[in-house]
Amino acid sequence: MNVGDTHYTTIWLNADGRSVDIIDQRWLPHEFRVVTLSSLDAFATAIRDMWVRGAPLIGVTAAYGIAWQMREDASDAALSKAYDILHETRPTAINLRWALDAMRATLDPLPEGERAAAAYARAAEIAAEDIEINRAIGKAGLEIIRKIAATKKPGEPVNILTHCNAGWLATVDYGTATAPIYLATEEGIPVHVYVDETRPRNQGAQLTAWEMAGHGVSHTLIVDNAGGHLMQHGMVDVVFVGTDRTTAEGDVCNKIGTYLKALAAKDNNVPFYVCLPSPTIDWTVRDGVREIPIEERSGDEVSLVWGKTAEGKVIQVRISPEDSPAGNPAFDVTPARLVTGLVTERGVAEASAQGLLALFPERQAAE
Repeated sequence: MNVGDTHYTTIWLNADGRSVDIIDQRWLPHEFRVVTLSSLDAFATAIRDMWVRGAPLIGVTAAYGIAWQMREDASDAALSKAYDILHETRPTAINLRWALDAMRATLDPLPEGERAAAAYARAAEIAAEDIEINRAIGKAGLEIIRKIAATKKPGEPVNILTHCNAGWLATVDYGTATAPIYLATEEGIPVHVYVDETRPRNQGAQLTAWEMAGHGVSHTLIVDNAGGHLMQHGMVDVVFVGTDRTTAEGDVCNKIGTYLKALAAKDNNVPFYVCLPSPTIDWTVRDGVREIPIEERSGDEVSLVWGKTAEGKVIQVRISPEDSPAGNPAFDVTPARLVTGLVTERGVAEASAQGLLALFPERQAAE
């Protein structure tokens, strides 16, 4: 996607062949900053402290973190240590473990002298695969928008509700839930996106809205609790969200508040689609509510907010009493029964074990 007139991905390898640059998302939408990661600790910090975020991008960042470590020390001990350090940064997003496992599967059989080059090559493959997967998700989701535009909203904008940021900033490029929106816009289908602010980190307000504005997509920022009201009044045609982990039965774990949007959509007969790359599917988990670990982040993310003053200064302010503790579960789980369909790079699946296996039959043998 473009920032101004320049095309960017969210992460890229530098000319030195070792370090990578990332878009530091903590400062958006007020400042566009690029940061270089050139140590294992920097890669871990970028993931843990959400300089990068979004399950696919977390996975790619971790893959490059392993590659960096192989340049420094390609021993088995260093590989295991890097794996453990990166794996502990974010417990919920399954792409992190998937990418680390993919890197270890590539590197374990190799002698130390071959590991660094192989690690960078595999990390680059994972990044390239993510772009192609997201483009394919966009094409599958575009069919849903086309159908709504043709049958229910001829000549009118298709109204889409999103939650959190499942855009290109959460991936290497295109995004998951936003990919169909971008492709629809490029095709000339009129769309209007209602962007949930997504407390507590405001990733909708800060990131999704910034993306929509940059791509010229008609949109309106709304508070999280307005979604149900809009659905009651027929102002939402379809919901597209992303996911950080999807179970083998079709439950989806996404940013806190997704479950409430799914309940409102169900009550108002609004289609609720979850867009996901296949590495986000955790085939080892059946019951998302009971089995997926939910990351509990610092209460400061609830009590403190960043903003830009009238003078143009970016500052952090407190919005709650200093002696009031804050809880901050980062994700919730939406049961499969509330999901209209899972939009993957292979097409749209029913949110069930049977639906997923129909698109990924190779998993049947694995099971």
